[in-house]
Amino acid sequence: MSKKKHQSAKERMQKLYGENLLLVNAYEEKKAATCDNGTYVGFTDGDTLVFRGIPYAKPPIGKLRWKKPVAPDPDDCVYTAFYNGKTPIQTEWPTEVASYYPQGEDCLYLNIWINPSYTEERTPMVFFHGGSYGWGGTADPLYDGKNFVTAHPEIVLVTVGYRTGLMGFVDFSSVPGGEEFPDAPNLGLYDQIESLRWVQRNIRAFGGNPDNVTIFGESAGGGSVSLLPCIEEAKGLFRRVIAQSGSVALTFSKKECQDFTTRLLKASGAKKMSDLMALSEDELKKVNEAVNYYNNFPQRDGVLIPEDPYLPYAQGKTTHCDIMIGTNANEINYWVGELGGIVPFRFGIPVKLENDMRDMSRANFRIVRKFLDKRKEHPIWNIAEFYNEMMFRLPAIRQAEEHCKHGGKVYMYYWKVPSRIRFRGACHAVELAYVFGNLQETIYTGKVGRKDISDMVQRMWVNFAKTGNPSTVPYRWSKYGRQYRATMIIDRNTHVEMSPLDRQRRMLWPLLDEHINMSYADMSYNVPYVHGMVAAVALTLAAVGTTVIGLLRRR
Repeated sequence: MSKKKHQSAKERMQKLYGENLLLVNAYEEKKAATCDNGTYVGFTDGDTLVFRGIPYAKPPIGKLRWKKPVAPDPDDCVYTAFYNGKTPIQTEWPTEVASYYPQGEDCLYLNIWINPSYTEERTPMVFFHGGSYGWGGTADPLYDGKNFVTAHPEIVLVTVGYRTGLMGFVDFSSVPGGEEFPDAPNLGLYDQIESLRWVQRNIRAFGGNPDNVTIFGESAGGGSVSLLPCIEEAKGLFRRVIAQSGSVALTFSKKECQDFTTRLLKASGAKKMSDLMALSEDELKKVNEAVNYYNNFPQRDGVLIPEDPYLPYAQGKTTHCDIMIGTNANEINYWVGELGGIVPFRFGIPVKLENDMRDMSRANFRIVRKFLDKRKEHPIWNIAEFYNEMMFRLPAIRQAEEHCKHGGKVYMYYWKVPSRIRFRGACHAVELAYVFGNLQETIYTGKVGRKDISDMVQRMWVNFAKTGNPSTVPYRWSKYGRQYRATMIIDRNTHVEMSPLDRQRRMLWPLLDEHINMSYADMSYNVPYVHGMVAAVALTLAAVGTTVIGLLRRR
């Protein structure tokens, strides 16, 4: 993004900011909802009634910093609900528009949209945003619920803010005093659980049925809603799950999480937890600029999340909920933009591959080479397809298979509607504008998408939330099974296929236990690809030099 566009995006988001206030005068009761922690007065936006910035927990500041969220106290006061809560602390980033909104530790707020013309009981849908567990926020216009709820008045839509990065996923077990913060590696997940408890207690005030809650999310949000069915504390808080481009595979081992702690201590100069607790919010923001790119994913700590993240699914502990899960055809192409264009992408992705392969068994190493050699595309896209499979598609399939093995209901989709941005294809996050009906938000799609596709997808998502079956007229979904892997291909010609890309699945399946993920904390450039690049550059320079010398001699 150019400097001018960066400034324009920041100004746009800053203009949206405001503070919700205590009301002491009269208010319109038809725009208010009474909850256990206050009465909140929303505002109308077209056909919808909107409530922004409702707190679902006490501010995680002071003594509550890096602690599990605490439910808010009962409150009989009346407050405006006109503005989003602050975005969690994060580095400003062009594709994470919420990062330009004012940030802070005090970020545990949610937003709600309803259509007041609908007088029957509504189905709650609760959305958790993505952002690689280090970015994102509810202020992002991409997640605005107006269009979704206008089209589907039977839904009450909730979007939830939670702690990310430095404040939400950090392991202090190696820091003196860290034993007082045992939940810090997975605080963002605890925040999500607390938000769902709030929904259970209060969603009737917005016409919602607490017994029919669907949680959904994309990327880190998809990973979150995949993990929540595995967590005992979350049982009974929701009935259905929609996981978009995220699974239990988006997690780190305890060992992988240690690098972030080391970087945090170095950047802050802290030696012990009391030093970290003494940092001001502004100091935390400055420290975050040095460490945010190395943020952790949820930790497979063996307590909240098993070391084998698929285990709860394999043991049949998740069958209390229905699941719809899917991935996009070209997930990894998203990082063409994140890395700064096709040139750095073409350099970076082979380096990532060689790092991931260096500790593989000889048998798995051969599988990777065989997969890459059999494909006929450019080597860069062959590697990208390998990561499409290992980071997204195969983990989603394994999660689905383990779930349905014990009688759990699963529906699978595969998104192929492409972005219009060059080199992106059906990249990570491209479906979000369609799901929310915010086609004017073209940051991932490149151009305004087709409304008929958006209408179709929204109806599928809503039908699943309401009934547990995403079928529509004329698109009938079959349940996913281990033998008949029915998958809805969402494209300009939407249809069901059995076992798409089955040869790739069979070939790469043994590699799932490698837990290949997005961690690059210990990335080494001392790999053959870099050596080859350096040698090629040296040879090129030598050839140019020889030619120049030859020309000079001719003179």
